[in-house]
Amino acid sequence: MKIVAQVKLLPVSAYDADALAATLRTCNRAANVASQVAFAKGLKRRNVLQEAVYHRIKADFDLGAQPAVRVVKKVCDAYATVKANVRAGNYGPPGSKSRAWVESKPVVFREDAAQPYDDRILTWNLDARTVSIWTVAGRVKGVPFICSPEAMRLLASRKGESDLVMRDGMFFLYATIDVPEPPVSEPDGFLGVDLGIVNIATTSDGEIMSGRQVNRYRKRRRDLRGKLQKKRTKSAARALKRNRRREARYATQRNHIIAKKLVHTAERTSRAIVLEDLGGIRQRVTAKKDQRARLHSWAFAQLGAFVEYKARRAGVAVVHVDPRNTSRQCSECWHTHRTNRVTQARFACRSCGIVMHADHNGSRNIAHRGEAAWKRGAVNRPRATAR
Repeated sequence: MKIVAQVKLLPVSAYDADALAATLRTCNRAANVASQVAFAKGLKRRNVLQEAVYHRIKADFDLGAQPAVRVVKKVCDAYATVKANVRAGNYGPPGSKSRAWVESKPVVFREDAAQPYDDRILTWNLDARTVSIWTVAGRVKGVPFICSPEAMRLLASRKGESDLVMRDGMFFLYATIDVPEPPVSEPDGFLGVDLGIVNIATTSDGEIMSGRQVNRYRKRRRDLRGKLQKKRTKSAARALKRNRRREARYATQRNHIIAKKLVHTAERTSRAIVLEDLGGIRQRVTAKKDQRARLHSWAFAQLGAFVEYKARRAGVAVVHVDPRNTSRQCSECWHTHRTNRVTQARFACRSCGIVMHADHNGSRNIAHRGEAAWKRGAVNRPRATAR
């Protein structure tokens, strides 16, 4: 499986930083020219597009041979992504960008968009923790980088491309790592996980991972943004720029912690993880005005992605099930009625009388559905291996 290791570059001079920024601007301007040609002439395959624009972008933008090749590949990859998203229907919520609108315009690259590098134009020195990187001003050698110990360990097996990214004036390299994926074990049980806004995750074991801290933090950030936006001063604008992405980083960290905990529990008990398939839930659910911000900032897809890739690295199976009526169905007698869900936190079955936490009841239903799907063969069953 492929995962990404992030390192932060520390340019030793302002000249090096300007060279890196100029490289991104130049490569993305060249990519926009190639994108216009690809759209106008229908040249979406790499070989035919490279033949049409290679010499032009080399001469017009003073690119080397390999950077020009990387620019062409970036354009082709972008059109392949657009095609895949349109085919899957992922081109915007209802009423926004239609399929015809998406297909009627060429792909446009921002001037600070990421630029891919390969081993011919980027050399890593892991012992010295430096890189030698091509720029439009010439190759810049001995650029230091810093990263986490885990990223450093992964970089030892790095192969393939790395992306140069500029974010808030800082430069990063995202290196793609191909790590061995262990075979998935045959589960001895199923750990149901109910995802929510009030409680981010609740397991069928009864463990509740509350979202109160995250929701309070998000509310504070929204209130702060509102106050700064009303001021409309230069200092307020600087504060907004300084604080942007902080909320997203905080939520991402929480999702990493929760995903790691879920996978560790499943691995320790030899169980599979069962998640709800919540795709399109924002379009299906009607939220009150004061609840819309919480609904649309709910990072359930990110948490699910974190659980999946961590589970794959640990050899833990992941099953997705239909979430309909999991909050209304009794996990003991299977009686389903909307009045069973008394409040957000309380479930009381009208048939058998059992009372429990509503999210715990939902997670138990999810675990039962995952087990049934596994027995029916509705999921890809792994080869059984000794643990």
